[in-house]
Amino acid sequence: MKKLAIALIAIGGLMSGCVAYEVPNRNAGIHQGDRDRDGVPNRVDRDRDGDGVANRQDRRPNDPRRY
Repeated sequence: MKKLAIALIAIGGLMSGCVAYEVPNRNAGIHQGDRDRDGVPNRVDRDRDGDGVANRQDRRPNDPRRY
């Protein structure tokens, strides 16, 4: 009985280092509003339509054909 208890404690000690966690989705930005699909969500993207003109200077920051 003593050997079983020691074995269970040893196995428990080895297993305590195992951690399960969710792997982040690399394409999450597309599903969270990433208009130009560059991996940066629109709320923090400085050029959210991907036309090369920053949102601050872009008259139409959501339309990649016009700036």
